[in-house]
Amino acid sequence: MISDPASLENLRDLALPAPAPWWPPAPGWWILGAGLVTAGLVALWRAWRRYRADAYRRQARRELDAIARRLDAGLLAGATADLATVLKRTALAAFPRAQVASLTGPAWLSFLDWTGNTTAFTDGAGRWIARWAYAGGAAVSTPDLKAALQEARNWVAGHERSGEREPC
Repeated sequence: MISDPASLENLRDLALPAPAPWWPPAPGWWILGAGLVTAGLVALWRAWRRYRADAYRRQARRELDAIARRLDAGLLAGATADLATVLKRTALAAFPRAQVASLTGPAWLSFLDWTGNTTAFTDGAGRWIARWAYAGGAAVSTPDLKAALQEARNWVAGHERSGEREPC
């Protein structure tokens, strides 16, 4: 070795510390992970509740699809009454019985418009649903009934349930 302490030959590489291990993570990562797992579980629980709460909508869609298949086959008999029945049953599932059960005629159609944010039942294709329920299909044309059926589908898919808006 050279006795001169300022000689460049005496230099050595820096001793670097060992890299930080990936496991176990720092406490902050544990807290973040627990928070993400909790948020995921809450989201799943809410999605499950929403899925179960919308069972009546899925059932109504199946029944409206069955009515549409009958219309496509040319069977008008009973389709008008069934359409009105599906709408009333769906409304009874979504809203308090006292609010819905006694509604008939124009009041019923206004209720459908109010809850569906539309005017399709008082001014549009659905305005005859209340009368058709008792017409027996004789006074109903297929295009009018198909248009009313589409409005019923839109209402089933888009109406706001009673208590749907939860406080923040």
